[in-house]
Amino acid sequence: MIYLYIITGGGLLLSLIADHRKTGRALKIALQRVLKILPAFGVMLVLVSIVLTLIPDSLITEYLGNRNLLVSVFFASLFGSLTLMPGFIAFPLCGILLSKGVAYMVLSAFSTTLMMVGVLTLPIERVYFGNRVAAVRNLIALIIALMVALITGIVFGEVL
Repeated sequence: MIYLYIITGGGLLLSLIADHRKTGRALKIALQRVLKILPAFGVMLVLVSIVLTLIPDSLITEYLGNRNLLVSVFFASLFGSLTLMPGFIAFPLCGILLSKGVAYMVLSAFSTTLMMVGVLTLPIERVYFGNRVAAVRNLIALIIALMVALITGIVFGEVL
């Protein structure tokens, strides 16, 4: 993580040297956007924390931490496909689930389907893209998400 900070700081320094006015304006815009999203981020983080506190660990383990990875990936993909939440909430949630013993492969399936498959947004997609394109897009996204989960499981030694 320290490398990312160093690269970011170096990039910022180069940008300041190249054009300090543009860099200042960009930083001001970035700060405004962070401050604008901060209340929603805080509320969502508190709500997710409350829900995870109320849901017993045994229930999470039953559905997502199951010894049968296939069943866990299925439920994670289902939850991810049906849930609508931004990435800045989903990724901390995955960190919390990881600390509760959920496998990387399962977290990969959950987060990837969450970002790519949109069951709740399907009616809107159908209006703009048509029934066939919306359905095919979601099906391809689901297949890709499951492939990513499988690759994650292989890389982390959870499969094969």
